[in-house]
Amino acid sequence: MAGGAREVLTLQLGHFAGFVGAHWWNQQDAALDRSGDAKEPPGELCPDVLFRTGRTLHGQETYTPRLILMDLKGSLSSLREEGGPYRDRQLDAAIAWQGKLTTHKEELDPQNPYLQELLSAEGVLSSDGVWRVKSTPKGKGPPVTTAKPVTPLEGGVRVWSDFLRVHLHPRSICTIHKYNHEGEAGRLEAFGQGESVLTEPGYLEMLEDRLHFYVEECDYLQGFQILCDLHDGFSGVGAKAAELLQDEYSGRGIITWGLLPAPYNLGEPQKNIYRLLNTTFGLVHLAAHSSLVCPLSLGGSLGLRPEHPVSFPHLRYDATLPFHCSAILATALDTLTAPYRLHCAPVSMAHLADMLSCAGKKVVTAGASIPFPLGPGQSLPDTLMQFGGATPWTPLSACGDPCGTRCFARSVVLRGVDRAYHTSQLPPGTPLPSPLHACTTGEDVLAQYLELQEPRALSSSHLLRSPCSVAPPYPHLFSSCSQQAVDSIPVFGALCSSSSLHRTLAGLARELTKLDLRRWASFMDAGVELADVEELLQELHSLAQCYQEGDGLSD
Repeated sequence: MAGGAREVLTLQLGHFAGFVGAHWWNQQDAALDRSGDAKEPPGELCPDVLFRTGRTLHGQETYTPRLILMDLKGSLSSLREEGGPYRDRQLDAAIAWQGKLTTHKEELDPQNPYLQELLSAEGVLSSDGVWRVKSTPKGKGPPVTTAKPVTPLEGGVRVWSDFLRVHLHPRSICTIHKYNHEGEAGRLEAFGQGESVLTEPGYLEMLEDRLHFYVEECDYLQGFQILCDLHDGFSGVGAKAAELLQDEYSGRGIITWGLLPAPYNLGEPQKNIYRLLNTTFGLVHLAAHSSLVCPLSLGGSLGLRPEHPVSFPHLRYDATLPFHCSAILATALDTLTAPYRLHCAPVSMAHLADMLSCAGKKVVTAGASIPFPLGPGQSLPDTLMQFGGATPWTPLSACGDPCGTRCFARSVVLRGVDRAYHTSQLPPGTPLPSPLHACTTGEDVLAQYLELQEPRALSSSHLLRSPCSVAPPYPHLFSSCSQQAVDSIPVFGALCSSSSLHRTLAGLARELTKLDLRRWASFMDAGVELADVEELLQELHSLAQCYQEGDGLSD
């Protein structure tokens, strides 16, 4: 790949993962726009880590995500499985077969107005099967247009493909036709169902075929990132996929982001019990086969006890809308993953995981300040000191309040702060209010701040100038300013190996122990046995024990 990129292959498993992924890929796409702008500094993040170049059958150059996604029948709406820029499959069949063809046509879902405008701006699929694309900068990213894109109304977004603005490669989408996305029947509800999907030859071969396609074209594959729903049967799909990657591509990094929408309905006990069981089975099995696992949710708890969704000082969002929750999680993810996507001196996925997962601590928590509140005329030292002893980010892993817990190791990324404000702006001779104001670089300010906050923690920090994109179709979330004036924001994100996980994992074990599994025979009938639950509890206790060192918290 260009520039010697250390490629990453993304697996996106489940419908909420699709929401997070759609926002994530839109943000990567917007960053490509900025990198083609002469006014922007050279990109700090290397897009070739996530994207691949290719050509259609008619020689049109493409730049598409290095992505494999799996979702259920009925989840794609009007999105074409073969991808917009690529030739229609029926036309390919007509070329290969010269005999008589009979066509059975199914009624397509109406296209979202946002996608209609996007496609009219980018090109059309003509009658000869060729995608006519308008010119793009350097052959990468969406075409340059003067028309302002339509932001999809929150109430009009049913599925993640309603607001996905990037084109996908034909080998990206894997539809699981065995289960339904909508309706009460034929749902992928349980961990065992998800595991069984990838034991069936058809789906297993489909995934392996796509893995081999993407992996074999990489010059240096550093690893895989898995975006996986934890609350439903996709936790089992993710566990099996991680096991397959570990077996076939040993030595590569596997970082798994376990995703949960928030909140859940207290009036639906079966769904809540299934959520607990799927989440717990998913976390334990994913931790066994991944280099690192991080749950991501705006909910307050991974267990059965209801907690209010987390709040952000400068955001107004509706926790019941996946379109909102997924945008916030994708923004955090775009920042947290920056270390292994850098152009210069990147930290490999495997190295990042090793640093955070010492002594078996393979589950970590995430947090982010969205947006990072750097006020007018304030310097970075000023803003950091305003937090006092409080954690400067909002928890995003549904593992409770981190106050009073110990951080063993962490990776921190601050992005979008202008270099002019990295250090103190006080006139020479002014008494310095903190040691941070004496630092001569922004990198020193950040490192010194982390040292003051948690002296015993092993810390890695990165300071990037490039902000995080929140351009349309990002939802209207900003409370303190006009959405029209905001297309990028500064973000402060952190991954932490924390003693709070001892409390969280031990709490999940206690809740599982109290369950009468005979009442949930349907979950057990999906492929889980009592012996599996007993083994799960043992592994959960062992995992929780890894985080007890110096905790001082009672079990």
